[in-house]
Amino acid sequence: MNRDDFKMFLNNPDLIYFDNGATTFKPNQVINAVVDYYTKYTANAHRGDYDISNKVDTFYEDTRRVVKDFINAKDESEIIFTKGTTDSMNMIVFSFMKYYLQKGDEVLITKAEHASNVLPWFELEKEIGIVVKFIPLDSNYKVTLENIQKVVTKKTKVISLAYVTNVIGDIRPIHEISKFAHQYGMLLVVDGAQSVPHMKTDVLADDIDFLAFSGHKMLAPTGIGVLYGKRRYLEVMKPLEYGGGMNARFESTKDLEYKELPLRLEAGTMNIAGVLGLKAAILYLKNIGLEKIHKYEQELKKYLLERLKEVSNITVYNEKSEAGIVTFNINNIFSEDTSRYLNHYKICVRAGNHCTKMIKDDLGVKNTCRISLYFYNTKEEVDKLIEVLQNSDKIYEIIL
Repeated sequence: MNRDDFKMFLNNPDLIYFDNGATTFKPNQVINAVVDYYTKYTANAHRGDYDISNKVDTFYEDTRRVVKDFINAKDESEIIFTKGTTDSMNMIVFSFMKYYLQKGDEVLITKAEHASNVLPWFELEKEIGIVVKFIPLDSNYKVTLENIQKVVTKKTKVISLAYVTNVIGDIRPIHEISKFAHQYGMLLVVDGAQSVPHMKTDVLADDIDFLAFSGHKMLAPTGIGVLYGKRRYLEVMKPLEYGGGMNARFESTKDLEYKELPLRLEAGTMNIAGVLGLKAAILYLKNIGLEKIHKYEQELKKYLLERLKEVSNITVYNEKSEAGIVTFNINNIFSEDTSRYLNHYKICVRAGNHCTKMIKDDLGVKNTCRISLYFYNTKEEVDKLIEVLQNSDKIYEIIL
């Protein structure tokens, strides 16, 4: 689907790229948007009174509107540009939760979360004495509302979950979890890194309090991301950074005033080219249709799982998950050796623990190979993968 729009395929005709959970290729439309900024109207944002600077301001703020519409936020001021999901999650934890939570308050996560939704909470636990607790996973490594209810106490203040996990690929019942959380006065934080690029996101319908996601996992440049928060929470969020662009005034008397949202939380010169590339990426995805993308990925994953059954020495760990992620190992072969073997045939997969180091407690294995699909992958690529895996008895002849 739409492969002609990607120069990576033109320049690497034999490449099979199955690592879209790590980052995605960039279509011509995104590349052109970035090149246009650097070659036709380079200027800083919110700092100049001349034509090209005004043009940057207009395009920059129009991206905010595009993002708002894309995730169905109420207001453009609820859209904060960041470096990515990790940056957004750290802002949520250290700019808001650090002052919202108190010693003994509980935060619920799972052992399937990405490091970006684990380490900030662990650090906050050490810093102010919150208690991080784990929601047990079911037999398919999924989150259920029932299991959340088992570990919630009167001290539980926050549930922080990925909408789609990056190893298991399960789609969490965020709508039901949100309804339950708010019924008991808890906040819901959602890591959208693996969901926003692949399926329709509606922060109003799901009543999400905070959402974090990255541009580079959805066709945009690296170094650009989004923090969405309900305005009443962003209003009291303390900036992590102070400097140019976020202040209205400051005097030698040390009297100062910061700007209103969203600029108050965007100190310094932002990744302007990344912001403009993000707009182009979102418009590109909307043109295809998120529903169409999600349906195609599910069909392709079903085909992949059926073909993998033809390979006798493969263990698949997440056959019953819903998103376009398949985690597997060749039996008795180290995952990174499998990745190197596949690379010999120009097939790119992720190997290791995928920044999700605690899931081994449930999977019973530390390292795995991950195939993460996107709309530009094809059945023909799957067929080539299966052909190579069926000859994996020769793996050490290839990689040694």
